Amino acid sequence: MSGNDLTALVVVDVQNDFCAGGALPVPNAERVVSALNQYIDDAVANGVTVYASRDWHPAVSNHFKPFGGPWPVHCVGGTDGARFHPNIRLPATAIVITKGDGSTNPGYSAFEGHTPDGKRFLTDLRERGITQLFVGGLATDYCVKHSVLDALAAGFQVTLLARAIAGVDPEDSAQAILDMRQSGARMTAAPDVFLERNVVS
Repeated sequence: MSGNDLTALVVVDVQNDFCAGGALPVPNAERVVSALNQYIDDAVANGVTVYASRDWHPAVSNHFKPFGGPWPVHCVGGTDGARFHPNIRLPATAIVITKGDGSTNPGYSAFEGHTPDGKRFLTDLRERGITQLFVGGLATDYCVKHSVLDALAAGFQVTLLARAIAGVDPEDSAQAILDMRQSGARMTAAPDVFLERNVVS
């Protein structure tokens, strides 16, 4: 089994509502889309498993301001806002991780989510023998942070893709990166991380 068999790329919440014109746009989201496309192409070329998480909230959720939560209504399952950004080049083989689909479940972490057949994200990773995750997406200070911290807590090696993340708030994002790194995450700006010689051991 090669190093790339043990590796996965996790694309976090690159959805219309988190991009320009959406209900909860993250600054610089379009830059993240472009950077992630390079990593996705690299992953596919090197046989790396690709996961893509998505918020898929019910219309009535205590995650939303109208129902006592902190956020405007966003990424309601089945709406255009919940769809992946049209410019993100996810392969047909990408495994979609749906999260936040309960009325009391905010779904910040991909590890709260499940595959299309209902399998928990962690279970799917374990069954595939994956031990190392490369993570990028939206937003640094929320879903990326929670996903990375949960991955580290579960024993995965995690590398944060510096060129492929963006946050809601600059100060919160800087603190989130510090928290992730202090918890054991590595960080790279390298463009070709999935070449066999560059997979972190």
